[in-house]
Amino acid sequence: MKITFLGTGTSQGVPVIACNCEVCSSPDPQDKRLRSSIMVEAEGKVIVIDSGPDFRYQMLRAKVKHLDAIVFTHEHKDHIAGMDDIRAFNYRQESAIDIYATTRVQEALKREFAYVFAEQKYPGIPEVNLKTIDLKPFQIGDIPFRPIEVMHYKLPILGFRINDFTYITDAKTISEAEKQKIKGTKILVINALQIEKHISHFTFVEAIAFAKEIGAQTTYFTHISHRLGRHKSILGLLPKNITLAYDGLVLEI
Repeated sequence: MKITFLGTGTSQGVPVIACNCEVCSSPDPQDKRLRSSIMVEAEGKVIVIDSGPDFRYQMLRAKVKHLDAIVFTHEHKDHIAGMDDIRAFNYRQESAIDIYATTRVQEALKREFAYVFAEQKYPGIPEVNLKTIDLKPFQIGDIPFRPIEVMHYKLPILGFRINDFTYITDAKTISEAEKQKIKGTKILVINALQIEKHISHFTFVEAIAFAKEIGAQTTYFTHISHRLGRHKSILGLLPKNITLAYDGLVLEI
């Protein structure tokens, strides 16, 4: 299985266009963080988890030629806003793209992209097949997905375990029952927004504590705000077996 980090950043904090902080003005490519998303390639399938506002550029940057499905964690704009850009894959593949989402997220997609689901469809709009998911395990082809419910402040959202790889973003709290689904994973990806307290995301210290509790062989932090600091500076503050993900990072599992 191949995992590509399409984006490791977040919309939280001051917009980059108005920010001259050391991260946003850094020449280090590892400090250039688009909105969080990963691509999973396995068993002949290409699957993206979340399509935020940067989706089109992420696909171009990663030279993605084929897409089978998008799996959504939740309905916030920084995770769904780019869905419109699947139309290029519709055209190239001459088929609809499978969209895996909870019923709540599907309702948000129907509000945000009403033209996609209208009875009278405009030519060339995105074509999708909605697939309803909940907390029950599901498969895309031969790839097993085990949903993990985490709390994004008061909003329940989904992380996913795929074999020995677990991807979670936008978590603030996780129940003991859901933690049991994660334990034993070899690679954990978890959000670490910033140093300061935050109402709906793990802080840097909280993410480290969670990573230690799970005890994966390697933990990667994602959904990183520029407020956390520069990539190279933060690496020196991390314990053994915990590191920062960055855009373009590829894992072969």
